[in-house]
Amino acid sequence: MDEKQIVKNIKRIRQNKKMSLMRLAKLCALTKGYVSKIENSDKAPPFSTLSKIANALDTDISLLLADESEAPENLSLCIIKKNERKEVISRGTLYGLHYEALAHKKIGKNMEPYIILPAFREKGIFSHEGEEFIHVLEGPYEFSYDGKKYLLNTGDSIYFDSVTPHNGRSLGKRKAKILAVIYSYKRR
Repeated sequence: MDEKQIVKNIKRIRQNKKMSLMRLAKLCALTKGYVSKIENSDKAPPFSTLSKIANALDTDISLLLADESEAPENLSLCIIKKNERKEVISRGTLYGLHYEALAHKKIGKNMEPYIILPAFREKGIFSHEGEEFIHVLEGPYEFSYDGKKYLLNTGDSIYFDSVTPHNGRSLGKRKAKILAVIYSYKRR
């Protein structure tokens, strides 16, 4: 772990967010002088201080610890090229769903967009805090919500509270392909 890179990341993220040293110090319950000393040092502060700084900057601590090649230039923008999509192993995979993450590089996000290839049989029921939006890229797709079934075809969309039990399945000869955006309320 390059300690000099950690302090560079702190300063870069603070400046990117247009936050003053004084504001960061206040949010961390530290002095302005100490925060300035951290940013101008070759040594990283203790992990407990890094954790306070990450919370104050509303970012993941892993971003403070990232080496130069992993640290995004712009924290408010995330571009994922088609060949950079990431296959996700999740609870849904156990039920025959194939997930591709479309914004896995974005730090501190509230939404999780995926391309999903649903199985032909409903094998599980999902319920979680938040909201979801589904757009059918290739159908048909059968969506079940609170026990009621809805037939969605290519170009159809649905938006729903995801705490209500829901699932879906592909219909026809080929698997459906859907764009799903999951929103959670967990912003720090």
